[in-house]
Amino acid sequence: MTSGVFMPADEIRAGFSRAMSDMYRQEVPQYGTLMQLVAEVNSGTLKADADLAARLDRAGELDRLSDERHGAIRLGTEAELFDIGRLFAVMGMYPVGYYDLAVAGIPVHSTAFRPVDDAALAKNPFRVFTSLLRLDLIEDAALRAKAAAILARRRIFTPKALELASLHEAQGGLTPDQAKLFIAQALETFRWHSEATVDAATYAALAAEHRLIADIVCFKGPHINHLTPRTLDIDAVQAGMPAQGIVPKAVIEGPPPRRCPILLRQTSFKALEEDILFPEADGHAAGRHTARFGEIEQRGAALTPKGRALYDTLLAEVRKSGSLDAAGTGASGYIASLARHLSAFPDDWQTMRSEGLAFFRYSPTDKGLAAARAGQTAGDIESLLAAGHAVCDPIVYEDFLPVSAAGIFQSNLGTDAQSDAAASGSKAAFEQALGRPVLDEMELYRAREMQSLQSTLATLGARTAA
Repeated sequence: MTSGVFMPADEIRAGFSRAMSDMYRQEVPQYGTLMQLVAEVNSGTLKADADLAARLDRAGELDRLSDERHGAIRLGTEAELFDIGRLFAVMGMYPVGYYDLAVAGIPVHSTAFRPVDDAALAKNPFRVFTSLLRLDLIEDAALRAKAAAILARRRIFTPKALELASLHEAQGGLTPDQAKLFIAQALETFRWHSEATVDAATYAALAAEHRLIADIVCFKGPHINHLTPRTLDIDAVQAGMPAQGIVPKAVIEGPPPRRCPILLRQTSFKALEEDILFPEADGHAAGRHTARFGEIEQRGAALTPKGRALYDTLLAEVRKSGSLDAAGTGASGYIASLARHLSAFPDDWQTMRSEGLAFFRYSPTDKGLAAARAGQTAGDIESLLAAGHAVCDPIVYEDFLPVSAAGIFQSNLGTDAQSDAAASGSKAAFEQALGRPVLDEMELYRAREMQSLQSTLATLGARTAA
């Protein structure tokens, strides 16, 4: 068998993303309403901002915008993490970054599985923020042992899904028929199951320890707990949600509104209360479970290590200057403080580039290509930019922010718990469970910037800077 008969990983990922979206729309009807609102806001934003539309078009982001999603799942065991990595590999998704949320009192650490190169991201940038429960953070030893035993008994993957993952590894790909079956089988891992695997008393004990622990331990699998579309104006979506019968969280996580968006801004609607059944000795007992919610995101420019250090320093000042609880108390003061402190971060692309605060993608213009054909281009990248022979656009941030992720979790779990547990650090343990290192997102952005620069210089027959 040759690789020519295999379905490209990008197509498998796109097919899985569509199937996931269809399933989640059925499970969480408000998601469909949210998608319609986001589509309307995006359309209006593009019509009102021709420069933004042109920049997104140059970067290949327009075509991906309507399909763009990120999901989130929470796993219970190291074996589950290892095997989910195998399934995502079939879809051309790699673990990028390490996030330890224990500092926010959330007993998980995480990575984001996503495509990494320009072509794959342009095809479909589906991401899954994947968390692993830290059983070591359950203080009650007996409860910790009980949770471990419950998780050890469950199987979250269908046998066929694992069989197809092994087949992919053995033959280097999947045929279209195999890929279609793989998508259907892999989807089962993410499906909601309303039947708990434990009795009501066990659920209550785990929920008392932490509601997220109950969500991870007490069900057949890691149901997708949110699926997130990308908007170009999150403030407009936040303002429009109440008219659609959707209650948004009190504040948007991440940077304040800016002319030049950076990193990631996220908001969500209130977590659903869903009916569940507990197995009991005399039958089943009815209960309610709150975990899944809707989320929206707006992605800005990827910051360099220098830019990220500045952002993190300014954000730390915000967090020291005021408090914001899970219910949104203190929201107005927090928003004002955020805007005041983050005003120190430059808000124009030229300054951000000249000061090395963000990553940029370079490309030749039609004018530059015509000049190159006539042998009239010369100089380094700065000369090409000044002459209009090349342009640079910010590289979109494809990853996540630990503080924002924690804020979303806390607002939906109704907890303000904090912890110093993250001081122990557990990246090495996470990577050991995963079976490979997580990729460094900064190195990925740097490589993409450099590749675009070198390609532009070569195309225009220019020289690199001395």
